[in-house]
Amino acid sequence: MTTIDQSQSASLSLTGRRAVVTGSTSGIGAATARLLAARGAHVLITGRDRGRGDSVVAGIQRDGGVATFVHSDLSATPDELRAAARSWESALGGTVDLLVHNAAVCPAVDTLSLTDEHLAATLAVNIRAPHVLTAALVPGMIEQGNGIIVVIGSWMSTVGHAIVGLYSASKAAEEQLARSWAAEFGPRGIRVNTVSPGATRTPINAGAGDVITRMTSGTPGGRPGTPDEIATAVAWLSSPQAAYIHGATLAVDGGITSTRAA
Repeated sequence: MTTIDQSQSASLSLTGRRAVVTGSTSGIGAATARLLAARGAHVLITGRDRGRGDSVVAGIQRDGGVATFVHSDLSATPDELRAAARSWESALGGTVDLLVHNAAVCPAVDTLSLTDEHLAATLAVNIRAPHVLTAALVPGMIEQGNGIIVVIGSWMSTVGHAIVGLYSASKAAEEQLARSWAAEFGPRGIRVNTVSPGATRTPINAGAGDVITRMTSGTPGGRPGTPDEIATAVAWLSSPQAAYIHGATLAVDGGITSTRAA
Protein backbone atom coordinates (compact mmCIF):
# COMPACT_ATOMS: atom_id res chain seq x y z
CA MET A 1 0.00 0.00 0.00
CA THR A 2 1.33 3.46 -0.90
CA THR A 3 1.66 6.35 1.54
CA ILE A 4 -1.25 8.09 -0.17
CA ASP A 5 -3.41 4.98 0.14
CA GLN A 6 -2.56 4.67 3.83
CA SER A 7 -3.53 8.31 4.41
CA GLN A 8 -6.81 7.84 2.57
CA SER A 9 -7.59 4.70 4.56
CA ALA A 10 -6.92 6.47 7.85
CA SER A 11 -9.17 9.37 6.90
CA LEU A 12 -12.07 6.96 6.35
CA SER A 13 -11.67 5.33 9.74
CA LEU A 14 -14.42 5.61 12.35
CA THR A 15 -12.46 3.81 15.05
CA GLY A 16 -13.59 4.76 18.53
CA ARG A 17 -16.82 6.40 17.36
CA ARG A 18 -20.16 5.51 18.93
CA ALA A 19 -22.87 5.33 16.28
CA VAL A 20 -26.65 4.91 16.24
CA VAL A 21 -28.49 3.91 13.07
CA THR A 22 -32.26 4.01 13.46
CA GLY A 23 -34.27 1.35 11.67
CA SER A 24 -31.16 -0.76 11.17
CA THR A 25 -32.51 -4.30 11.30
CA SER A 26 -32.78 -4.53 7.49
CA GLY A 27 -32.27 -2.70 4.21
CA ILE A 28 -30.31 0.55 4.05
CA GLY A 29 -30.09 0.77 7.83
CA ALA A 30 -28.55 -2.69 8.22
CA ALA A 31 -26.10 -2.09 5.36
CA THR A 32 -25.09 1.22 6.94
CA ALA A 33 -24.62 -0.36 10.36
CA ARG A 34 -22.42 -3.10 8.88
CA LEU A 35 -20.19 -0.63 7.05
CA LEU A 36 -19.83 1.77 9.98
CA ALA A 37 -18.84 -1.19 12.16
CA ALA A 38 -16.35 -2.36 9.52
CA ARG A 39 -14.81 1.13 9.64
CA GLY A 40 -14.30 0.77 13.40
CA ALA A 41 -17.42 2.29 15.01
CA HIS A 42 -19.35 0.68 17.86
CA VAL A 43 -22.79 0.61 16.25
CA LEU A 44 -26.11 0.51 18.05
CA ILE A 45 -28.76 -1.34 16.05
CA THR A 46 -32.34 -0.18 16.63
CA GLY A 47 -35.70 -1.52 15.54
CA ARG A 48 -38.82 -3.34 16.68
CA ASP A 49 -37.84 -6.84 15.53
CA ARG A 50 -35.42 -8.36 18.05
CA GLY A 51 -34.77 -11.42 15.89
CA ARG A 52 -33.64 -9.36 12.91
CA GLY A 53 -31.69 -7.02 15.17
CA ASP A 54 -29.83 -9.88 16.79
CA SER A 55 -29.07 -11.28 13.34
CA VAL A 56 -27.49 -7.99 12.19
CA VAL A 57 -25.43 -7.83 15.39
CA ALA A 58 -24.26 -11.44 14.94
CA GLY A 59 -23.18 -10.73 11.37
CA ILE A 60 -21.20 -7.67 12.43
CA GLN A 61 -19.53 -9.60 15.23
CA ARG A 62 -18.61 -12.45 12.86
CA ASP A 63 -16.81 -9.88 10.72
CA GLY A 64 -14.88 -8.59 13.73
CA GLY A 65 -16.99 -5.50 14.42
CA VAL A 66 -18.75 -4.26 17.54
CA ALA A 67 -22.53 -3.83 17.64
CA THR A 68 -25.35 -3.79 20.18
CA PHE A 69 -29.08 -4.15 19.63
CA VAL A 70 -31.61 -2.09 21.60
CA HIS A 71 -35.31 -2.58 20.91
CA SER A 72 -36.79 0.80 19.93
CA ASP A 73 -40.17 1.94 18.61
CA LEU A 74 -39.86 5.34 16.93
CA SER A 75 -43.63 5.83 16.86
CA ALA A 76 -43.45 6.22 20.65
CA THR A 77 -44.23 9.38 22.60
CA PRO A 78 -41.61 12.14 22.89
CA ASP A 79 -40.88 11.19 26.50
CA GLU A 80 -40.39 7.55 25.49
CA LEU A 81 -38.08 8.63 22.67
CA ARG A 82 -36.00 10.68 25.09
CA ALA A 83 -35.78 7.64 27.34
CA ALA A 84 -34.70 5.58 24.35
CA ALA A 85 -31.93 8.09 23.61
CA ARG A 86 -30.66 7.74 27.17
CA SER A 87 -30.72 3.95 26.86
CA TRP A 88 -28.68 4.16 23.64
CA GLU A 89 -26.01 6.25 25.35
CA SER A 90 -25.93 3.78 28.21
CA ALA A 91 -25.58 0.81 25.85
CA LEU A 92 -22.76 2.53 23.97
CA GLY A 93 -21.00 3.66 27.11
CA GLY A 94 -21.06 7.36 26.39
CA THR A 95 -22.11 10.18 24.09
CA VAL A 96 -23.39 9.26 20.63
CA ASP A 97 -20.82 10.60 18.14
CA LEU A 98 -22.68 9.63 14.96
CA LEU A 99 -26.45 9.57 14.52
CA VAL A 100 -28.00 8.24 11.31
CA HIS A 101 -31.72 8.96 10.94
CA ASN A 102 -32.75 6.09 8.67
CA ALA A 103 -36.04 4.72 10.02
CA ALA A 104 -39.08 5.67 7.96
CA VAL A 105 -42.69 4.75 7.29
CA CYS A 106 -43.92 4.82 3.68
CA PRO A 107 -47.66 4.22 3.19
CA ALA A 108 -48.00 3.53 -0.54
CA VAL A 109 -51.54 4.85 -0.89
CA ASP A 110 -53.12 7.88 -2.50
CA THR A 111 -54.50 10.84 -0.58
CA LEU A 112 -58.11 9.62 -0.60
CA SER A 113 -57.09 6.20 0.74
CA LEU A 114 -54.72 7.46 3.42
CA THR A 115 -56.02 6.60 6.89
CA ASP A 116 -55.62 8.58 10.08
CA GLU A 117 -53.36 5.77 11.31
CA HIS A 118 -51.11 6.15 8.23
CA LEU A 119 -50.93 9.89 8.81
CA ALA A 120 -50.08 9.61 12.50
CA ALA A 121 -47.44 6.91 12.00
CA THR A 122 -45.69 8.69 9.12
CA LEU A 123 -45.48 12.02 10.91
CA ALA A 124 -44.35 10.33 14.14
CA VAL A 125 -41.57 8.18 12.67
CA ASN A 126 -40.39 10.36 9.78
CA ILE A 127 -40.48 13.81 11.44
CA ARG A 128 -41.21 13.75 15.17
CA ALA A 129 -38.74 11.02 16.07
CA PRO A 130 -35.73 12.56 14.25
CA HIS A 131 -36.50 15.93 15.81
CA VAL A 132 -36.90 14.62 19.38
CA LEU A 133 -33.90 12.29 19.14
CA THR A 134 -31.66 15.00 17.72
CA ALA A 135 -32.67 17.36 20.51
CA ALA A 136 -31.96 14.61 23.05
CA LEU A 137 -28.56 13.54 21.72
CA VAL A 138 -27.04 16.78 20.42
CA PRO A 139 -26.24 18.24 23.87
CA GLY A 140 -23.68 15.48 24.41
CA MET A 141 -22.13 16.21 21.03
CA ILE A 142 -21.97 19.91 21.85
CA GLU A 143 -20.31 19.20 25.19
CA GLN A 144 -17.54 17.16 23.56
CA GLY A 145 -17.21 19.63 20.68
CA ASN A 146 -17.94 17.31 17.77
CA GLY A 147 -20.56 15.03 16.29
CA ILE A 148 -22.12 13.92 13.03
CA ILE A 149 -25.75 13.57 11.97
CA VAL A 150 -26.76 12.02 8.66
CA VAL A 151 -30.38 12.05 7.51
CA ILE A 152 -31.54 9.48 4.97
CA GLY A 153 -33.77 11.46 2.64
CA SER A 154 -35.37 10.37 -0.61
CA TRP A 155 -35.40 11.31 -4.26
CA MET A 156 -39.19 11.43 -3.89
CA SER A 157 -38.87 14.62 -1.85
CA THR A 158 -38.00 16.51 -5.03
CA VAL A 159 -40.80 15.41 -7.40
CA GLY A 160 -44.52 14.73 -7.16
CA HIS A 161 -45.83 11.16 -6.94
CA ALA A 162 -49.48 10.18 -6.98
CA ILE A 163 -49.40 7.52 -4.27
CA VAL A 164 -46.63 8.54 -1.87
CA GLY A 165 -47.42 12.19 -1.30
CA LEU A 166 -47.27 12.07 2.49
CA TYR A 167 -44.00 10.11 2.52
CA SER A 168 -42.45 12.51 0.00
CA ALA A 169 -43.55 15.52 2.04
CA SER A 170 -42.21 14.01 5.26
CA LYS A 171 -38.83 13.36 3.63
CA ALA A 172 -38.70 16.93 2.31
CA ALA A 173 -39.40 18.13 5.85
CA GLU A 174 -36.65 15.92 7.27
CA GLU A 175 -34.15 17.18 4.70
CA GLN A 176 -35.03 20.75 5.65
CA LEU A 177 -34.50 19.88 9.29
CA ALA A 178 -31.03 18.64 8.36
CA ARG A 179 -30.18 21.95 6.68
CA SER A 180 -31.48 23.88 9.69
CA TRP A 181 -29.53 21.66 12.08
CA ALA A 182 -26.40 22.25 10.03
CA ALA A 183 -26.85 25.99 10.50
CA GLU A 184 -27.72 25.65 14.19
CA PHE A 185 -25.14 23.11 15.31
CA GLY A 186 -22.33 23.45 12.77
CA PRO A 187 -20.66 26.33 14.63
CA ARG A 188 -20.52 24.05 17.68
CA GLY A 189 -18.65 21.27 15.91
CA ILE A 190 -21.49 19.13 14.59
CA ARG A 191 -21.78 18.30 10.91
CA VAL A 192 -25.26 17.55 9.54
CA ASN A 193 -25.92 16.30 6.01
CA THR A 194 -28.44 14.28 4.01
CA VAL A 195 -27.98 11.25 1.79
CA SER A 196 -30.84 11.07 -0.70
CA PRO A 197 -31.26 7.58 -2.19
CA GLY A 198 -32.91 6.95 -5.52
CA ALA A 199 -35.12 3.96 -6.26
CA THR A 200 -33.34 1.36 -4.14
CA ARG A 201 -34.20 -2.29 -3.65
CA THR A 202 -35.03 -2.77 0.04
CA PRO A 203 -37.56 -4.82 2.04
CA ILE A 204 -39.90 -1.81 2.10
CA ASN A 205 -40.47 -2.17 -1.67
CA ALA A 206 -39.90 -5.91 -2.06
CA GLY A 207 -43.22 -6.32 -3.87
CA ALA A 208 -42.57 -3.59 -6.42
CA GLY A 209 -39.62 -5.03 -8.31
CA ASP A 210 -41.03 -4.54 -11.82
CA VAL A 211 -42.07 -0.97 -11.03
CA ILE A 212 -38.60 -0.10 -9.74
CA THR A 213 -36.94 -1.71 -12.75
CA ARG A 214 -39.07 0.36 -15.14
CA MET A 215 -38.53 3.48 -13.05
CA THR A 216 -34.75 3.24 -13.30
CA SER A 217 -34.22 1.73 -16.74
CA GLY A 218 -33.96 5.12 -18.45
CA THR A 219 -31.59 6.69 -15.94
CA PRO A 220 -27.82 6.99 -16.43
CA GLY A 221 -27.39 4.34 -13.74
CA GLY A 222 -29.79 2.09 -15.64
CA ARG A 223 -30.82 0.05 -12.59
CA PRO A 224 -32.09 0.31 -9.01
CA GLY A 225 -29.64 1.21 -6.29
CA THR A 226 -28.53 -1.15 -3.55
CA PRO A 227 -28.44 -0.60 0.23
CA ASP A 228 -24.65 -1.02 0.20
CA GLU A 229 -24.28 1.88 -2.24
CA ILE A 230 -26.28 4.16 0.06
CA ALA A 231 -24.28 2.95 3.05
CA THR A 232 -21.02 3.88 1.32
CA ALA A 233 -22.20 7.47 0.96
CA VAL A 234 -23.26 7.63 4.62
CA ALA A 235 -19.90 6.27 5.78
CA TRP A 236 -18.01 8.76 3.63
CA LEU A 237 -20.02 11.73 4.91
CA SER A 238 -19.32 10.46 8.43
CA SER A 239 -15.57 10.30 7.84
CA PRO A 240 -12.82 12.90 8.22
CA GLN A 241 -12.64 13.09 4.41
CA ALA A 242 -15.95 14.99 4.47
CA ALA A 243 -14.92 17.40 7.22
CA TYR A 244 -15.85 20.55 5.27
CA ILE A 245 -19.30 19.36 4.15
CA HIS A 246 -22.19 20.94 6.06
CA GLY A 247 -25.89 21.10 5.16
CA ALA A 248 -25.49 19.23 1.88
CA THR A 249 -27.82 16.77 0.23
CA LEU A 250 -25.88 14.03 -1.55
CA ALA A 251 -28.04 12.36 -4.19
CA VAL A 252 -27.13 8.69 -4.57
CA ASP A 253 -29.81 7.96 -7.13
CA GLY A 254 -28.33 6.90 -10.46
CA GLY A 255 -29.28 10.29 -11.90
CA ILE A 256 -33.04 9.84 -11.50
CA THR A 257 -33.59 13.36 -10.09
CA SER A 258 -31.18 15.27 -12.31
CA THR A 259 -31.61 13.72 -15.74
CA ARG A 260 -34.19 12.60 -18.25
CA ALA A 261 -33.91 9.85 -20.86
CA ALA A 262 -33.50 11.08 -24.45
